[in-house]
Amino acid sequence: MKLALFDLDHTLIPMDSDYEWGVFTTALGWNDAAEFTQRNEVFYEQYKAGTLDIHEYIRFATAAMRRQGAINSEAAHADFMRAVVKKAMKPQALALVQQHQAAGDVVVIITATNEFVTAPIAHAFGVHELLAIKLERDSASGWFTGEIDGTPSFREGKVARVEQWLHARHMTWGDVESTFYSDSSNDLPLLQRVNYPVATNPDAGLREVALARGWRILELF
Repeated sequence: MKLALFDLDHTLIPMDSDYEWGVFTTALGWNDAAEFTQRNEVFYEQYKAGTLDIHEYIRFATAAMRRQGAINSEAAHADFMRAVVKKAMKPQALALVQQHQAAGDVVVIITATNEFVTAPIAHAFGVHELLAIKLERDSASGWFTGEIDGTPSFREGKVARVEQWLHARHMTWGDVESTFYSDSSNDLPLLQRVNYPVATNPDAGLREVALARGWRILELF
């Protein structure tokens, strides 16, 4: 099986969807603007530096929608898709995904952004296999607790999540020919694991590694 894995933020879309969701909900009045913006910037810099505590970040990133509840959050996200995400989607990114699909490859988006934010984005790309951070749900309310359910798809966790996905289909790495597109140095563990790593719109650290190792570099946008 040919497996095409795609990171999402800054790889298929020219933004960080979780960061922009926070900006969007702050504009709705869901957060104290000054405090949220300052903390959001700190977490984003930690992500880029490879020092992010993903559990702490998820508690922060989901706090507003946990307060708002499912109905308000889902309505706001539909507006976010129309106002922000779909306007940012690039035809060349959609074409790349569709090229893999047309070739018969299995396409999977794997992202360190949570499933609530990313599931509609994956759907907009026509991708039905999504490995995102799964959010724990409260057994009584059915809504999110702020904790992560299972292995977070972040750094080394992306390798583990792909292996879990393969295992569920009675396969191992040896059963697939794998390609992974990513912009981020955080994704080096998975880039080093696949057959064909593609540094896509790479950050400075990943570009340096890709040049040193002779990996393909793709400037998608």
